[in-house]
Amino acid sequence: MYVHIQTTRLRLFTLDDITLAPLVLDYFARNQTFLTPWETVREDSFYTLQVQQEMILNDMNHSASGQLVKLWIAKANEPDRIIGSVALSNIVRGAFLSCHLGYRLDGEEEGKGYMTEALQALIDYAFQDLELHRIEANIIPHNVASFRVVEKLGFMHEGLARKYLRINGKWEDHVHMVLLNEALE
Repeated sequence: MYVHIQTTRLRLFTLDDITLAPLVLDYFARNQTFLTPWETVREDSFYTLQVQQEMILNDMNHSASGQLVKLWIAKANEPDRIIGSVALSNIVRGAFLSCHLGYRLDGEEEGKGYMTEALQALIDYAFQDLELHRIEANIIPHNVASFRVVEKLGFMHEGLARKYLRINGKWEDHVHMVLLNEALE
């Protein structure tokens, strides 16, 4: 699957970019402490080039099967420094036409509009090119920054999933937020 998305301030890497693994490793190493409250517990081996290469290959396989669209984000004026990622995963076709939204950002780049810009580009791609009907985002209730982003993009609260994901070693509740493709109504 080839994804071509452009923004004015961002460079979005596709999974087939050969320079990606060292940049992704650098991103995770820089943001290890910042991301800990929001992600699964990581083994020390996660912070190695080999594991990052394996993860990118795994993502490429899911992308090739149509189950994943994942983009890594860099600022246009710093194209060799990853500042985050956006992804549509668990893409389901047929009557469902739905996916899950995932995203993460460099702690030093919060509040600058980069995530909103990248997600809007990905949402446009999901609705216009992939013709998906529904994008689902699940957010830990105390992740205020994440709520701000999805609410700006029009996501609506659809419910609470109790003990939904194991985050930082603890089962966490998540608020289920949804954006519908009104063009498919």
